[in-house]
Amino acid sequence: MDVRTICLGLLTYGEATGYEIKKRLEEGAIGQVTGVSFGAIYPALTRLAEDGLLSARDEPQDKRPDKKVYALTEKGRAALIEALLEPVGEDRFRSPFIFVMSLADLLPPERVQRLIDQRIAWVEEKRRDLEIMFEESTSEAQRFTCGYGLAVHGAELAYLRTHRRRLEECLAGERAGTRTGFVSAVEGGLSS
Repeated sequence: MDVRTICLGLLTYGEATGYEIKKRLEEGAIGQVTGVSFGAIYPALTRLAEDGLLSARDEPQDKRPDKKVYALTEKGRAALIEALLEPVGEDRFRSPFIFVMSLADLLPPERVQRLIDQRIAWVEEKRRDLEIMFEESTSEAQRFTCGYGLAVHGAELAYLRTHRRRLEECLAGERAGTRTGFVSAVEGGLSS
């Protein structure tokens, strides 16, 4: 989904500055599932206003430049609905954690344990945030979205807790000399 559609969508919750939109992405459930770079928000807002999809007004501030507050126009709401009616693209899942874990056999077991502990703590925090958002949700669509996030994070926690021991035991066995496969070949090449 493009940044313009995301900005239009976030403005359905009420008028906001670019900074407030950025905060909604950082702190809200939507930020966890969108790939918007924050540097793209302000140019998108400017273009949306130029196209008449947003209205913009300057709000004075003490000893600071005026801030620009954006609101969705009827034309913007129509454009948003049109964009939402387009076919939905495939999900893209990006996770530095999954990448590092795919190479866990190259790491000391203590590092892998620490990574899993940190991931569990992070997911638990995200679940707590989503539970609060779920309770504070004002629409069924928001509750559905938060509930979906809770289910996904719940499944991740269950997987991490159920399968970590097997991975840790395998890595400990490999370190004890029963290592096989690619890592053994690499280490054998390094020691010769």
